This record gives sequence, C-alpha cells and structure tokens, in this order.
Amino acid sequence: MNMKARQVIVIGGGPAGLMAAGQAAEAGADTRLLEKMKRTGLKLCITGKGRCNITNIAEVSDFISRFGKTGPFLRQAFARFFNGELMAFFNALGLDLVTERGGRVFPASGKAPDVHRALLRWSQTSGVRIIHSAAVTNLLTRHGRIAGVLSQGREIACDAVVLAAGGASYPATGSTGDGYRLSESAGHTIVPARQALVPLETAGDEAKRMAGLNLRNVLTRMLIDGRKKKEHFGEVGFTDFGITGPSILALSGGAVDSLNSGHKVVFSIDLKPALDEKKLDARLQRDIASQGIKPISSLLRGLIPREMVPVCLLCIDIPAERTACLISAKERRRLRTWLKDFRLEVTECRPFAEAIITAGGVDTREIDPRTMQSRKTKGLFFAGELIDIQADTGGYNLQAAFSTGWLAGRSAARLS
Repeated sequence: MNMKARQVIVIGGGPAGLMAAGQAAEAGADTRLLEKMKRTGLKLCITGKGRCNITNIAEVSDFISRFGKTGPFLRQAFARFFNGELMAFFNALGLDLVTERGGRVFPASGKAPDVHRALLRWSQTSGVRIIHSAAVTNLLTRHGRIAGVLSQGREIACDAVVLAAGGASYPATGSTGDGYRLSESAGHTIVPARQALVPLETAGDEAKRMAGLNLRNVLTRMLIDGRKKKEHFGEVGFTDFGITGPSILALSGGAVDSLNSGHKVVFSIDLKPALDEKKLDARLQRDIASQGIKPISSLLRGLIPREMVPVCLLCIDIPAERTACLISAKERRRLRTWLKDFRLEVTECRPFAEAIITAGGVDTREIDPRTMQSRKTKGLFFAGELIDIQADTGGYNLQAAFSTGWLAGRSAARLS
C-alpha cells in the first residue's frame, strides 16, 4: 500500500458509489468500496424494468427543471460531468448505447446488468478494492473532520468518505435508509424520506375491474382539493390496487406529498385528448347515427378498450343493452364528460418496496455543490439518491447519480 496516497472509503456500491470509487482511484487515491450486500449494483440491475435508462440527451436546463426546487444544486455537477461525458465514458468501456423516444438512453443490449458489469470492471481495473458484506455502522470523526469508519466491528482509518448508500426504495437491494442515520450522526438535516415514482392506490373497484389494461396517449391531470396542479401525457396502467405507468409515476411525488399533508388527491384521465368537447360530441352523434340499432356497449368498443366498457357504463349509469339510438342528449353529455374526465380518487401510495426512487434525503443546503463535500464535516462527501434530489422518469435520476458520484469521487481524492 502506498502510504502517501490519500485514503478514500466509499460507502455503497450502486451507480453513484461505483462511479465515485472509480474516479477517486483514477485520481490517485487508495480507494476501498464497502458494500453491505453480497454483491454490488443490485438495484442498478433492475432499474428501468431491467433495461437501465442511464441518461437523457436533454439540455442541462431541462434536466435542472426536472428536479424542481433542488435542481439548481446540480448545476455544478452537470457542468463537470454530464450526459455527453457519461455516454462517452460507457462507449470507452465497450458498452454500446441507443437513444429512444423522449431522448432516453439505454444500453444497446437492453440489459441493465451490462451497465453494472462495465462499471464494476472499470472500477476494479482502476484499483478500487471492493469489500462485500461490509455494512458501515458509524462514521468516525476527529476535530470536525472524517477520521474513518466502523465496519464489522473494526475501525478503518481514512482521509475521506463518500457516502453513497442510496435511499429507502427497493430495500431488498440494500437501500434501507442507512445513509440517513450516518448523515445525521455527522450533523446533517434529513428532509423526510417518502416514496417517489411509485404506483398509487385508488378508491372503489374501477381500477381493479380493469387490472392489466394499459392506456397510451392519454392526458392525466392531478387535482389537489379540486384544483389542477400538474398534468402528464403518456401511458397509464391499471392494477388490482389502483394505477401505475409512466404518467402516474411522474405525478406520484406530488400526490404523495399532498396525501401526507391531508389533501384530497384525484387523478382525471382524458381518454380523448385530441378532441375537444365539441368535436367529441360530433363524433358521438355520428357514431350513434351510423350504429343506432346496436347496443351502447358495441358503440363504446369503438371508442375505448373493451376492458373499460363495463366501468364506463356503470359510471354514466346507462344499461349495457340500451340501443344506441335511444340514448338521450343528457346521457350523451354524461358519456362525453366521462371520456374527457374519468376520475379516480387516490387513497395512498404503495410501499417503499415498490417505489423506484426515494424523495427526501440530505438537505442540499448542507452540501457544497462545487465538490459534494459536507458543510458540517470536512472529508465527508455525498453522492446519489441519498441527497434530496429527485426527478421524474427518463434517465434524469441516474444521470444525477453518476454526476454527483463523479464529482464526489474526484473531490475526495484531492481533498487538502
């Protein structure tokens, strides 16, 4: 061991931790990565439904806006290591990438484990020593700065620690909130952790009756106490417990926060977003005129998926056997309203085990965005989901993990 090299310990072997460790080692630090599980990257290997959306080709300004109020905190990290650098990094490791709809970037193989393997090989080649089944129970400090860690009952001295222990989502992969406790022990404020990018449970049995159905190209609006707050165009899926899919996940963070604050949350789905009320009514009248002798259930199958027909008829209170031409103008208005404003009340969110990411974490105001170093304890750095940064789906969260990991690792290695 080169005793002159700076001693860096990285806690957590996810995307942020592997990137931080590899960068610290490449910058000349003697680097050890401590992973509590038997292997690294468990969550990374299942992200993006097993495909791993590593980044997005969007501009920096779009990225920052996706992270909401804490987005500006990431400006420095993105300035140092952004999507172009990340894509070049993986290409240099022999990992081919493809860009898909919405600017989302995936490994060409479509396999998330390929991303993990490339990262793991690179970090080890860079000189990182990875120690598995090595949970860290305490940070050791002396005179306001990091002196080491306590792991497996053994004190390990070091000059710097990069804390990349993840959030609290998918706890079976090792993300059980350990990083919050360690951060608090170093004097940091933790913004309360809650589920984000998470499916939602709904009242009634409408969703259950349509379980397995996925809608595309619909407009979903989130209403808080009757007022529209946000909307998202895309896909919605129905399950035994409620709703999921890209649009629901994108809006779920606001829904969770509103529910936790005691507000009423309703999702309104516009099944015909390309048609305004007038054009939709004209469409309905044409269909009724051409199919008037058929039952209303047959007419509806030309408008909505078969699985939705019984739910629609129940909601608008029209018998399935009613002949289409006998529908009154009032009933037609009810149908038109339902098609443009199908509502489901949200009762709660699914548990952390089903949340893609965790909202909340270490308060960004207590981290120097130029280095990712703690403003409370010198030599302590943060990276990834542990920090209070979160965006919707599309590759934004993983890019933030890689960018903060890159900056934290390089900074830790060069700490003076």
